[in-house]
Amino acid sequence: MTQPNRNPTPGSGPATYRVGFLLIDNYTLMALASAIEPLRMANQLAGSELYSWQLVTDGGRPARASDGITIMPDAALPDAGPFDLVIVTAGIDVTNSFTSREVTWLRRQARRQTTLGALCTGAYVLASAGLLDGYHCSAHWECLAALQEGFPRVHCNNRLYTLDRDRMTCTGGEVPLHMMLGMLARRHGQALADAVSDMFICDRVREDSEQQPLPLRHQIAVAQPKLAEVAQLMEANIEEPIELQELALLAGISRRQLERLFFKHLGCTPSRYYLKLRLDRARRLLKQTSCSIVEIASMCGFVSATHFSRCYRKYMGTAPKSARGTLCPLPQSGSSAPLYGFELRSPAAESLYRARVEPTYGVFTYIPGPDDVGNNSGHSA
Repeated sequence: MTQPNRNPTPGSGPATYRVGFLLIDNYTLMALASAIEPLRMANQLAGSELYSWQLVTDGGRPARASDGITIMPDAALPDAGPFDLVIVTAGIDVTNSFTSREVTWLRRQARRQTTLGALCTGAYVLASAGLLDGYHCSAHWECLAALQEGFPRVHCNNRLYTLDRDRMTCTGGEVPLHMMLGMLARRHGQALADAVSDMFICDRVREDSEQQPLPLRHQIAVAQPKLAEVAQLMEANIEEPIELQELALLAGISRRQLERLFFKHLGCTPSRYYLKLRLDRARRLLKQTSCSIVEIASMCGFVSATHFSRCYRKYMGTAPKSARGTLCPLPQSGSSAPLYGFELRSPAAESLYRARVEPTYGVFTYIPGPDDVGNNSGHSA
């Protein structure tokens, strides 16, 4: 996967392995920290600089994370490096967050035979640069639909992370920690990786073969394997939905048993659950791709755009074209212009505003409880 250290100093042991983190606008801070901290701890435990790292941005501008926290980078694109490994760190609204200069720079790194990686939704940026063609890759489940539809030459999977030759990609959250532990084990042996894991109170190192949990299905996978099996079949057959009778046959149960399982554990019919999966995928495609509504209807197994629009409006509460709305520019600093019932006067408010472009925005209906009275900025249930 990784290349040997270059230009070691005679008698001084292995040279420092140089890692660059390209921060894409709205990147996820948790993913970045989860990737850097294992490198820091490896140096600490080894008592030598096994790794160095630089934070890089286009133009050397401060990098704003999806939570509004701003970090000053170490270098601009032309001044960064050289690197042994470059990792693209991205987050929300990735399809609109990167620049052509970043793509050009990544292609230049590839020509130099630099190992390339990606955290969270960063695989989309590598794919856009043509640097994942023919490779297996992992990405956050929310980004998978855009990757699969936009880049058919990329072999997307649902694994937590993927190490494929000179590419390393992973999902988000704390998974970068596990990917970096895997890299440490390959480069320095399992003992160092275990020691780093112990320092972070990480009681279980996750393997690259593990699947990332998907909404709903992972909650019942252990207790109801048949239900999980059917849900997985549904997720894998969105464009050409499978009849319920065939789903039951493939799972080795009767259709009546299948319906009972869905009612008992998910509170809905199998047909309703299947439709929700297809509409959720449509929602992601509407927000993350430029595909037409007709194309998205076909991709999600609807017989016509009219049927798709009718179902989408009924179950999502809005027309498909409304889900494609773009953000207006943020108010100037210090402005008191209200946005959706609150003033944009804090990093939390700004990050919420920016997150409106994400497919999962607003999908959870929050009803304030008694303890929230007086702490809800004037909003009431």
